[in-house]
Amino acid sequence: MEHKHQYDAQGRQICCTQTEKVYTKAGAKDLVKEEHDKNDGHDHGHSDDDGHDHGNASESPFKMFVPSILSLLLLLAAITFDNWIPQEWFKGTVRFIWYLVAYAIVGFPVIKDAIKSISKGEVFSEFLLMSIATIGAFFIREYPEGVAVMLFYAVGEVFQTLAVSRAQRNIKALLDQRPDEVTILVDDRAKTIKAEEAQIGDIIQLKPGEKLGLDGELLTDNASFNTAALTGESKPDTKNKGETVLAGMINLNTVARVKVTTAYTDSKLSKILELVQNATSQKAPTELFIRKFAKVYTPIVVVLAIGICLVPYFFVDNYVFNDWLYRALIFLVISCPCALVISIPLGYFGGIGAASRNGILFKGSNFLDTMAAIQNVVMDKTGTMTEGVFKVQEVVFKPEFNKDETLKLVNAIESLSTHPVATAIHEYVGDVDSSIKLENTEEIAGHGLKATINGKELLVGNFKLMDKFGISYDVDPSSIVYTTIAVASDGKFVGYITIADSIKEDSQQTIDLLHKLNVKATMLSGDKTSVVKFVADKLGIDNAFGDLLPEDKVNRVKEIKAKNETVAFVGDGVNDAPVVALSDVGIAMGGLGSDATIETADVVIQDDRPSKIPIAINIGKKTKKIVWQNITLAFVVKGIVLILGAGGLATMWEAVFADVGVSLIAILNAIRIQRMKF
Repeated sequence: MEHKHQYDAQGRQICCTQTEKVYTKAGAKDLVKEEHDKNDGHDHGHSDDDGHDHGNASESPFKMFVPSILSLLLLLAAITFDNWIPQEWFKGTVRFIWYLVAYAIVGFPVIKDAIKSISKGEVFSEFLLMSIATIGAFFIREYPEGVAVMLFYAVGEVFQTLAVSRAQRNIKALLDQRPDEVTILVDDRAKTIKAEEAQIGDIIQLKPGEKLGLDGELLTDNASFNTAALTGESKPDTKNKGETVLAGMINLNTVARVKVTTAYTDSKLSKILELVQNATSQKAPTELFIRKFAKVYTPIVVVLAIGICLVPYFFVDNYVFNDWLYRALIFLVISCPCALVISIPLGYFGGIGAASRNGILFKGSNFLDTMAAIQNVVMDKTGTMTEGVFKVQEVVFKPEFNKDETLKLVNAIESLSTHPVATAIHEYVGDVDSSIKLENTEEIAGHGLKATINGKELLVGNFKLMDKFGISYDVDPSSIVYTTIAVASDGKFVGYITIADSIKEDSQQTIDLLHKLNVKATMLSGDKTSVVKFVADKLGIDNAFGDLLPEDKVNRVKEIKAKNETVAFVGDGVNDAPVVALSDVGIAMGGLGSDATIETADVVIQDDRPSKIPIAINIGKKTKKIVWQNITLAFVVKGIVLILGAGGLATMWEAVFADVGVSLIAILNAIRIQRMKF
C-alpha cells in the first residue's frame, strides 16, 4: 500500500512535513508546482512585470547565501591587502583579477538577468542599472565599491527571496490541505488510489487522522471532523449520517465511510484553492500604478545619469570625466526602484495571506484596497446576522381546516424549496407524504409557493402572496414579531405558521466593531419588516428594511451609492446576485454553502461568523497603510540621496543604503502584517 499523510487534531501534518518543499516561483499561481501541476503558464508574481524572480528558494537559506559569503571573504581580503597588510604581489593584474572574481560570483547572475530582460524587451530593468553602475565602477578603477554594491545587492535579493517565501507560507499551507490519495472500498477491500481517479459513487474509507480528499456524503452514523482547512477554525464539527462532508476535513476519532458525490476538481476545497492561487492576478490600483511608474521612471533616471556624466563638460572648467561618471553611477544605484516593485506586491500578498489565515479569502489585492475604503456594510438578515436555523413556534389555523392534514400539504409544497423556512416546517411536520400529488407548482419570487392538490389551489408564503391572489384575511401581519408563513387553500385563508430564528452570538460584536471603524450598517431582508426591525434594534444596526423583493434591495443600495459612498454587500451570493454586482465589494457568508457564492463574491468568509466582516475591513486598512508607508519611505530616502549624489555629496555607500537598505526596511515592514492579530 502506498504511503498516506497523517494529521493530528489541529490539522498539522505529523509525517513527511512540507517545510522542505519550498516555493518555485514568487507568484501564487506556481506555488507547490510539483504537487499542483495545473500551471497555466502565467506567473502573477513579481517577475511578471519587472523580470524579478524572488521565488527561487529551492535551496536552503544557507546555500542561497554561499555566493555572497564567498564574495564577501574575497572582498575583505582584498581590502586588507589594499589598506592594512599591503602585499607586493597584490598589484596590477592580480589585484584586478582578484576583485573581478569577487564581483563575478555575485554579479554574473545579475548581468545574465539584465541580458535576459533586454531580450524580452524590458531594457531598463534594475538588473541593467546595477550592471552599468558596477561595471562603471570597475572602469574608473573603483574596484572595492563596484564589488560592494553588487554584493549588497545580491544579499538584498536573497533576503527578498526569503521574505516572499515567508509571505507564501499561509497560502502554501492551504494548498497542502488536499491529500493526493484516498482509500476506497472495492468489494469491502481497501484500495489506495490517486484522489483525482476516484469516481462519483465510490466509497472512501477515512481513518482517524486522515484528511478527506473529495466532497461526499457521510455513510457512518456520525463522525467528528477538524474543518480548519475550510473555515480557519479548528473546533471539532460533528457530522451525522447523510450530511455533506467536504474535502480538506480531517477525521478525528472513528473510521468513517464517505460516498463521493463530487468530482475531484469540482470540490469546494478545489474551488477555494483555485481562488487563492489566482488571488495575486488581480492587482490593486496602487500596485499597478507603481509598476507602470517604475517602467517610466527607470529610463528617465538613466537619461539623467548620462546627463550628470556628460553635460558638466560644457559648463565646468576643470571637468574630470571619472569624477562625474562616479556621480552618475551613484545616481543609478540610488534610482533602482527595487524597494517599490518588491515591497508593495509583497505587502498586498501578505495581506491576502493574513486574511486566509483568518478564514477570509480575497479574490485579489484590488479588493483589499476597496475593503479599506468601505463606508457602508449592507447585509442580509437570514444566515448572515442570524443563524438561519428556523424553528416553528406556533401554528394558528382556522377551526374549519384540519390542522394535521393541512400541515402535510404545506410540508409537501415546501419540499420544493431549499429555504430555511422549508427546513423548519419539514423538521416540525416530519417526512413528506409521498401520496400527495402536486400539480402546476410555481415559486413566486419574494412571495412564496403555489401548487394545485386534488384540484384545489394551495398558496404558502408571506402575506404579500395573499394580497397578490386577492385572499382576504383577518390578521394584522405587522402585529406578529416572528416570521409568518401564510396559508390559503381553494381561495380561502387557512391561517399562519410562525417561525423564529436566533441571532448569531457574534452579531453584536460585528456591529460594534463596524461602528468603531466608522462604517455604517444597513440590513435588507425579504423577511417581514417587524422581524427585521426587531433584529436591527437589538443589534444597533443603523438602518433596516424588510419585505423587500430582490429589485427592492437593488434600489436601496442604489440610494446609498447615489450619496457617493462605498458599499459592501454581505449575503448568500445566489438570490442576491444583482445586489452583489451593484456593490463595490460582494462578500459571501458561508462560502461552503454554494458554488455560486464562491464564484460570484469578491471576498469569501469561509465560516458563517459575521465578525469576520470588520476583520476583513481592518486587514484591508492595515495593508493599505503599510503599502503607503513603504512608498513614502522609498521616495523620501531616495529623493534625498539622489540630490546628494548628483551634487557629489554622497558616495556609493550611501547609494547602497538608499537601494538595498531601503528595500530591506520596506520588506520587513511589508511582512509585519503577517504577524498582526486581528
